[in-house]
Amino acid sequence: MSRHRALVVDDDPDIADLVVMVLEGLEMDVSVATTGEEALALARERQPDLVTLDLTLPDVDGTEICAQLRRFTDAYIVMITGRDAETDRLIGLEVGADEYLAKPFSPRELRARASALLRRPRSGMRSQDGDDDSVVVVRSADVALTDLGDGLMIDPLTGATRYHDENVPLTPTEAKLLVTLTRHAPEPMERGDLAIEVRGGDFIASDFLIDVQVAGLRRKLRAATGRDRLTVVRGTAYQLSVTS
Repeated sequence: MSRHRALVVDDDPDIADLVVMVLEGLEMDVSVATTGEEALALARERQPDLVTLDLTLPDVDGTEICAQLRRFTDAYIVMITGRDAETDRLIGLEVGADEYLAKPFSPRELRARASALLRRPRSGMRSQDGDDDSVVVVRSADVALTDLGDGLMIDPLTGATRYHDENVPLTPTEAKLLVTLTRHAPEPMERGDLAIEVRGGDFIASDFLIDVQVAGLRRKLRAATGRDRLTVVRGTAYQLSVTS
């Protein structure tokens, strides 16, 4: 079985060395980039399973690098940064990050988050036109799609989503969210239960992360279908609308 590959993007050698040590402890093959330009080149060459990404880089802002990565890779992205303002976290998650760690962070927390991410199936492929900011998840031909009504279809294994034969571009985490909500539909799912199912039992993500990523999924479904397919119930649960 081949080893997972990781890309560490950070211009601080002390932080980079710490992250490399943690990821190598997970038996990953690790590459390091110190600039955004180098990160994009290495990501295309190495096709990593996991990327840790500093927001403050010497040439390009990390959020821009994250958005560009999402155009051609389904790698899980963990942002590691000293910028802990809520707006920075929101921007990072909205452009496709899966996790967010603020400096200083504990190696144990990074290990837990990386391990949880790597247990999730990665089933995305890069967008063929190169214009989307999200990964287009492509289903395998032998899996029957689940009909969510009004032309919206989902692959229950990969989260590949189509609306009237057009791909709906979702990040890996958004795809997993939709698969989970589909499995429970039309019943609402409590935020905490959704976090456990989507993000794994060893590390339960904060409400903030789940709320932001559900909001991103809701926005993409609305853009594709012209109406809201996700609603908030009692302020603590999410419900997927399924029509006959």
